[in-house]
Amino acid sequence: MALNGGYTYREQLGPHAGGLTVLAYLTRHYGHSTEGVWRARLERGEVRLDGVMVDRADERLRPGQVLEWRRPPWEEEDVPLTFQVIHEDDALVVVAKPGGLPTVPGGGFLAHTLLTLVRGRFPGASPLHRLGRGTSGLVLFARTQAAASTLTRAWREHDVGKRYRALASGLAEREAYEITTPIGPVPHPRLGTVYAASPAGKPSSSDARVLERWEAEGTTLFEVDIRTGRPHQIRIHLASVGHPLVGDPLYAPGGGPLPDLPGLPGDGGYLLHAGRLAFTHPLTGERLTLCVPPPPELRTREERRASAP
Repeated sequence: MALNGGYTYREQLGPHAGGLTVLAYLTRHYGHSTEGVWRARLERGEVRLDGVMVDRADERLRPGQVLEWRRPPWEEEDVPLTFQVIHEDDALVVVAKPGGLPTVPGGGFLAHTLLTLVRGRFPGASPLHRLGRGTSGLVLFARTQAAASTLTRAWREHDVGKRYRALASGLAEREAYEITTPIGPVPHPRLGTVYAASPAGKPSSSDARVLERWEAEGTTLFEVDIRTGRPHQIRIHLASVGHPLVGDPLYAPGGGPLPDLPGLPGDGGYLLHAGRLAFTHPLTGERLTLCVPPPPELRTREERRASAP
Protein backbone atom coordinates (compact mmCIF):
# COMPACT_ATOMS: atom_id res chain seq x y z
CA MET A 1 0.00 0.00 0.00
CA ALA A 2 1.09 3.60 -0.63
CA LEU A 3 0.03 6.98 0.72
CA ASN A 4 -2.04 9.19 -1.55
CA GLY A 5 -2.04 13.00 -1.48
CA GLY A 6 -4.99 13.44 0.87
CA TYR A 7 -8.26 15.12 -0.05
CA THR A 8 -10.48 18.00 1.02
CA TYR A 9 -14.18 17.19 1.35
CA ARG A 10 -16.18 20.40 1.03
CA GLU A 11 -19.87 21.30 1.29
CA GLN A 12 -21.98 24.42 1.59
CA LEU A 13 -24.34 24.02 4.53
CA GLY A 14 -28.09 24.07 4.00
CA PRO A 15 -30.94 24.96 6.38
CA HIS A 16 -30.70 21.56 8.10
CA ALA A 17 -27.37 22.60 9.65
CA GLY A 18 -28.68 25.75 11.34
CA GLY A 19 -28.17 25.71 15.11
CA LEU A 20 -26.23 22.45 15.26
CA THR A 21 -22.72 22.34 16.66
CA VAL A 22 -19.90 21.37 14.32
CA LEU A 23 -19.40 18.09 16.18
CA ALA A 24 -23.10 17.23 16.22
CA TYR A 25 -23.46 17.96 12.51
CA LEU A 26 -20.45 15.89 11.47
CA THR A 27 -21.48 12.97 13.65
CA ARG A 28 -25.09 13.06 12.47
CA HIS A 29 -24.51 13.52 8.74
CA TYR A 30 -21.27 11.55 8.30
CA GLY A 31 -22.02 8.48 10.34
CA HIS A 32 -19.15 6.48 8.86
CA SER A 33 -17.12 7.88 11.78
CA THR A 34 -18.01 8.03 15.47
CA GLU A 35 -18.31 11.16 17.58
CA GLY A 36 -14.95 10.35 19.16
CA VAL A 37 -13.24 10.11 15.76
CA TRP A 38 -14.71 13.43 14.64
CA ARG A 39 -13.67 15.08 17.92
CA ALA A 40 -10.09 13.87 17.36
CA ARG A 41 -10.12 15.29 13.83
CA LEU A 42 -11.30 18.63 15.15
CA GLU A 43 -8.53 18.61 17.75
CA ARG A 44 -5.95 17.91 15.02
CA GLY A 45 -7.14 20.94 13.04
CA GLU A 46 -8.51 18.96 10.09
CA VAL A 47 -11.90 20.73 9.99
CA ARG A 48 -12.39 24.27 8.68
CA LEU A 49 -15.37 26.59 8.48
CA ASP A 50 -15.30 29.33 5.83
CA GLY A 51 -11.57 28.68 5.47
CA VAL A 52 -10.80 29.07 9.19
CA MET A 53 -9.73 26.15 11.36
CA VAL A 54 -12.45 25.13 13.83
CA ASP A 55 -11.00 25.13 17.35
CA ARG A 56 -14.23 24.49 19.27
CA ALA A 57 -16.38 21.39 18.76
CA ASP A 58 -19.41 23.27 20.12
CA GLU A 59 -19.23 26.12 17.58
CA ARG A 60 -22.70 26.71 16.10
CA LEU A 61 -23.30 26.44 12.37
CA ARG A 62 -25.25 28.74 10.05
CA PRO A 63 -26.75 27.92 6.65
CA GLY A 64 -24.53 29.08 3.79
CA GLN A 65 -21.24 28.44 5.54
CA VAL A 66 -18.64 26.24 3.82
CA LEU A 67 -17.54 23.26 5.90
CA GLU A 68 -14.35 21.38 4.99
CA TRP A 69 -12.67 18.25 6.23
CA ARG A 70 -9.05 18.20 5.09
CA ARG A 71 -8.38 14.49 5.20
CA PRO A 72 -4.66 13.76 5.55
CA PRO A 73 -2.97 11.32 3.15
CA TRP A 74 -3.97 7.71 3.75
CA GLU A 75 -2.98 4.28 2.53
CA GLU A 76 -5.19 2.93 -0.23
CA GLU A 77 -5.78 -0.75 -0.79
CA ASP A 78 -3.69 -2.34 -3.53
CA VAL A 79 -5.68 -2.86 -6.74
CA PRO A 80 -4.78 -3.50 -10.41
CA LEU A 81 -3.40 -0.16 -11.64
CA THR A 82 -3.66 -0.85 -15.37
CA PHE A 83 -6.04 -0.19 -18.24
CA GLN A 84 -6.11 -0.89 -21.96
CA VAL A 85 -6.99 1.74 -24.59
CA ILE A 86 -9.52 0.28 -27.02
CA HIS A 87 -10.28 3.44 -29.02
CA GLU A 88 -9.08 7.03 -28.88
CA ASP A 89 -9.56 10.21 -30.91
CA ASP A 90 -9.87 13.93 -30.22
CA ALA A 91 -13.40 13.62 -28.83
CA LEU A 92 -13.38 10.47 -26.75
CA VAL A 93 -11.46 7.51 -25.43
CA VAL A 94 -12.72 4.02 -24.60
CA VAL A 95 -10.70 1.89 -22.20
CA ALA A 96 -10.94 -1.59 -20.72
CA LYS A 97 -10.95 -1.64 -16.93
CA PRO A 98 -9.71 -4.66 -14.99
CA GLY A 99 -11.89 -6.16 -12.29
CA GLY A 100 -10.94 -4.86 -8.84
CA LEU A 101 -10.14 -1.29 -9.93
CA PRO A 102 -12.71 1.36 -8.88
CA THR A 103 -13.91 3.62 -11.70
CA VAL A 104 -14.09 6.83 -9.65
CA PRO A 105 -13.02 7.93 -6.14
CA GLY A 106 -15.06 6.66 -3.22
CA GLY A 107 -15.05 4.05 -0.49
CA GLY A 108 -11.50 4.88 0.61
CA PHE A 109 -10.11 5.09 -2.94
CA LEU A 110 -8.74 8.30 -4.43
CA ALA A 111 -5.55 7.75 -6.44
CA HIS A 112 -6.17 4.05 -7.05
CA THR A 113 -9.00 4.61 -9.53
CA LEU A 114 -9.50 4.32 -13.27
CA LEU A 115 -10.30 8.05 -13.44
CA THR A 116 -6.91 9.00 -11.99
CA LEU A 117 -5.07 6.60 -14.29
CA VAL A 118 -6.89 7.72 -17.44
CA ARG A 119 -6.44 11.42 -16.66
CA GLY A 120 -2.73 10.79 -16.23
CA ARG A 121 -2.65 9.94 -19.94
CA PHE A 122 -5.67 11.92 -21.19
CA PRO A 123 -5.97 15.09 -19.04
CA GLY A 124 -9.52 16.30 -18.53
CA ALA A 125 -11.19 13.09 -19.71
CA SER A 126 -14.54 12.48 -17.98
CA PRO A 127 -16.28 9.10 -17.61
CA LEU A 128 -19.82 9.01 -19.00
CA HIS A 129 -20.76 5.98 -16.93
CA ARG A 130 -19.13 3.77 -14.37
CA LEU A 131 -18.59 0.09 -13.70
CA GLY A 132 -18.64 -1.45 -10.25
CA ARG A 133 -15.27 -2.15 -8.75
CA GLY A 134 -15.61 -5.89 -9.32
CA THR A 135 -16.77 -5.47 -12.94
CA SER A 136 -14.29 -5.57 -15.82
CA GLY A 137 -14.74 -4.16 -19.30
CA LEU A 138 -15.38 -1.08 -21.39
CA VAL A 139 -15.71 2.47 -20.01
CA LEU A 140 -16.37 5.48 -22.27
CA PHE A 141 -14.69 8.82 -21.51
CA ALA A 142 -15.40 12.16 -23.20
CA ARG A 143 -12.44 14.42 -23.93
CA THR A 144 -14.44 17.58 -24.72
CA GLN A 145 -17.52 19.22 -23.26
CA ALA A 146 -19.30 19.02 -26.63
CA ALA A 147 -18.69 15.28 -26.87
CA ALA A 148 -19.84 14.82 -23.28
CA SER A 149 -23.10 16.69 -23.93
CA THR A 150 -23.88 14.74 -27.10
CA LEU A 151 -23.09 11.35 -25.58
CA THR A 152 -24.99 12.11 -22.37
CA ARG A 153 -28.06 12.91 -24.46
CA ALA A 154 -27.57 9.65 -26.39
CA TRP A 155 -27.45 7.80 -23.08
CA ARG A 156 -30.74 9.38 -21.95
CA GLU A 157 -32.34 8.46 -25.27
CA HIS A 158 -31.18 4.83 -24.96
CA ASP A 159 -29.00 5.11 -28.05
CA VAL A 160 -26.03 3.45 -26.33
CA GLY A 161 -25.92 -0.34 -26.43
CA LYS A 162 -24.31 -2.17 -23.49
CA ARG A 163 -23.76 -5.94 -23.39
CA TYR A 164 -22.36 -7.89 -20.45
CA ARG A 165 -21.32 -11.39 -19.45
CA ALA A 166 -22.27 -12.65 -15.99
CA LEU A 167 -21.78 -15.88 -14.08
CA ALA A 168 -24.86 -16.59 -11.99
CA SER A 169 -25.69 -19.21 -9.40
CA GLY A 170 -28.16 -21.97 -10.22
CA LEU A 171 -29.13 -23.61 -13.51
CA ALA A 172 -31.52 -21.39 -15.47
CA GLU A 173 -34.80 -23.08 -16.42
CA ARG A 174 -35.44 -20.75 -19.36
CA GLU A 175 -33.29 -19.71 -22.31
CA ALA A 176 -34.07 -16.01 -22.01
CA TYR A 177 -35.45 -13.54 -19.47
CA GLU A 178 -36.92 -10.10 -20.09
CA ILE A 179 -36.47 -8.46 -16.70
CA THR A 180 -38.25 -5.24 -15.75
CA THR A 181 -37.94 -5.32 -11.96
CA PRO A 182 -37.92 -1.71 -10.63
CA ILE A 183 -34.75 -0.67 -8.79
CA GLY A 184 -34.51 1.86 -5.98
CA PRO A 185 -33.15 2.51 -2.50
CA VAL A 186 -34.38 0.20 0.26
CA PRO A 187 -33.59 0.23 3.99
CA HIS A 188 -30.87 -2.03 5.32
CA PRO A 189 -30.00 -2.67 8.98
CA ARG A 190 -26.24 -2.31 8.40
CA LEU A 191 -25.90 0.06 5.45
CA GLY A 192 -28.82 2.42 6.08
CA THR A 193 -30.04 2.26 2.48
CA VAL A 194 -28.91 0.27 -0.54
CA TYR A 195 -30.15 -0.07 -4.11
CA ALA A 196 -32.17 -3.23 -4.66
CA ALA A 197 -35.37 -4.57 -6.19
CA SER A 198 -38.19 -2.30 -5.01
CA PRO A 199 -41.81 -1.80 -6.13
CA ALA A 200 -41.27 1.92 -5.52
CA GLY A 201 -38.07 2.02 -7.58
CA LYS A 202 -37.41 3.37 -11.06
CA PRO A 203 -38.34 1.39 -14.19
CA SER A 204 -35.45 -0.81 -15.28
CA SER A 205 -34.98 -3.13 -18.23
CA SER A 206 -32.55 -5.98 -18.97
CA ASP A 207 -32.58 -8.83 -21.48
CA ALA A 208 -30.69 -11.90 -20.27
CA ARG A 209 -29.89 -14.91 -22.47
CA VAL A 210 -28.31 -18.20 -21.45
CA LEU A 211 -24.96 -18.87 -23.13
CA GLU A 212 -24.15 -22.06 -21.25
CA ARG A 213 -25.21 -24.05 -18.20
CA TRP A 214 -22.35 -25.55 -16.21
CA GLU A 215 -24.08 -28.39 -14.44
CA ALA A 216 -21.05 -29.63 -12.48
CA GLU A 217 -20.69 -26.18 -10.85
CA GLY A 218 -24.43 -25.49 -10.67
CA THR A 219 -24.01 -22.16 -12.48
CA THR A 220 -25.26 -20.39 -15.61
CA LEU A 221 -23.30 -18.14 -17.95
CA PHE A 222 -25.52 -15.27 -19.10
CA GLU A 223 -25.25 -12.60 -21.76
CA VAL A 224 -27.15 -9.47 -20.71
CA ASP A 225 -28.17 -6.36 -22.65
CA ILE A 226 -29.31 -3.44 -20.51
CA ARG A 227 -31.50 -0.59 -21.75
CA THR A 228 -31.39 1.38 -18.49
CA GLY A 229 -28.45 2.06 -16.23
CA ARG A 230 -29.57 1.70 -12.63
CA PRO A 231 -27.00 1.07 -9.87
CA HIS A 232 -26.02 -2.63 -9.71
CA GLN A 233 -28.70 -3.33 -12.34
CA ILE A 234 -27.46 -6.68 -13.64
CA ARG A 235 -26.67 -7.97 -10.16
CA ILE A 236 -30.15 -7.02 -8.96
CA HIS A 237 -32.00 -8.18 -12.06
CA LEU A 238 -30.43 -11.63 -12.26
CA ALA A 239 -30.98 -12.05 -8.52
CA SER A 240 -34.62 -11.01 -8.99
CA VAL A 241 -35.22 -14.00 -11.28
CA GLY A 242 -33.52 -16.35 -8.84
CA HIS A 243 -29.94 -16.24 -10.12
CA PRO A 244 -27.70 -13.91 -8.09
CA LEU A 245 -24.15 -13.64 -9.34
CA VAL A 246 -21.77 -16.24 -8.00
CA GLY A 247 -19.88 -14.68 -5.08
CA ASP A 248 -22.05 -11.54 -4.91
CA PRO A 249 -21.59 -10.11 -1.39
CA LEU A 250 -24.84 -8.15 -1.40
CA TYR A 251 -27.83 -9.58 -3.30
CA ALA A 252 -30.00 -12.59 -2.50
CA PRO A 253 -32.50 -14.44 -4.72
CA GLY A 254 -35.40 -12.07 -5.34
CA GLY A 255 -33.14 -9.03 -5.78
CA GLY A 256 -33.15 -7.83 -2.19
CA PRO A 257 -30.03 -7.32 -0.06
CA LEU A 258 -28.72 -10.04 2.20
CA PRO A 259 -29.47 -9.17 5.85
CA ASP A 260 -26.05 -10.33 7.07
CA LEU A 261 -23.54 -9.11 4.53
CA PRO A 262 -20.29 -10.96 3.91
CA GLY A 263 -18.99 -7.75 2.31
CA LEU A 264 -19.92 -4.23 1.19
CA PRO A 265 -21.80 -3.22 -1.99
CA GLY A 266 -18.63 -2.21 -3.81
CA ASP A 267 -16.69 -5.34 -2.91
CA GLY A 268 -15.73 -7.80 -5.62
CA GLY A 269 -16.02 -11.54 -5.56
CA TYR A 270 -18.50 -11.78 -8.43
CA LEU A 271 -17.80 -12.18 -12.17
CA LEU A 272 -19.31 -9.50 -14.42
CA HIS A 273 -17.83 -8.14 -17.65
CA ALA A 274 -18.90 -5.21 -19.87
CA GLY A 275 -17.76 -6.66 -23.16
CA ARG A 276 -19.58 -4.65 -25.84
CA LEU A 277 -20.37 -0.94 -26.22
CA ALA A 278 -22.17 0.53 -29.23
CA PHE A 279 -22.80 4.25 -29.78
CA THR A 280 -22.87 6.98 -32.42
CA HIS A 281 -19.69 9.03 -32.59
CA PRO A 282 -20.52 12.62 -31.52
CA LEU A 283 -18.44 14.21 -34.31
CA THR A 284 -18.51 11.87 -37.30
CA GLY A 285 -21.96 10.35 -36.86
CA GLU A 286 -20.40 6.91 -37.41
CA ARG A 287 -21.88 4.02 -35.45
CA LEU A 288 -19.09 2.45 -33.39
CA THR A 289 -19.27 -1.03 -31.88
CA LEU A 290 -16.35 -1.81 -29.59
CA CYS A 291 -15.64 -5.12 -27.91
CA VAL A 292 -13.17 -6.56 -25.42
CA PRO A 293 -12.90 -10.30 -24.70
CA PRO A 294 -14.17 -11.59 -21.36
CA PRO A 295 -11.81 -13.02 -18.75
CA PRO A 296 -11.27 -16.79 -18.98
CA GLU A 297 -13.81 -17.48 -16.23
CA LEU A 298 -16.58 -15.95 -18.38
CA ARG A 299 -15.79 -17.69 -21.65
CA THR A 300 -17.84 -20.47 -23.17
CA ARG A 301 -16.30 -23.91 -23.63
CA GLU A 302 -15.85 -23.20 -27.34
CA GLU A 303 -14.16 -19.86 -26.64
CA ARG A 304 -11.77 -21.54 -24.21
CA ARG A 305 -10.84 -24.20 -26.76
CA ALA A 306 -10.27 -21.54 -29.42
CA SER A 307 -7.95 -19.53 -27.18
CA ALA A 308 -5.97 -22.52 -25.90
CA PRO A 309 -2.31 -22.63 -27.06
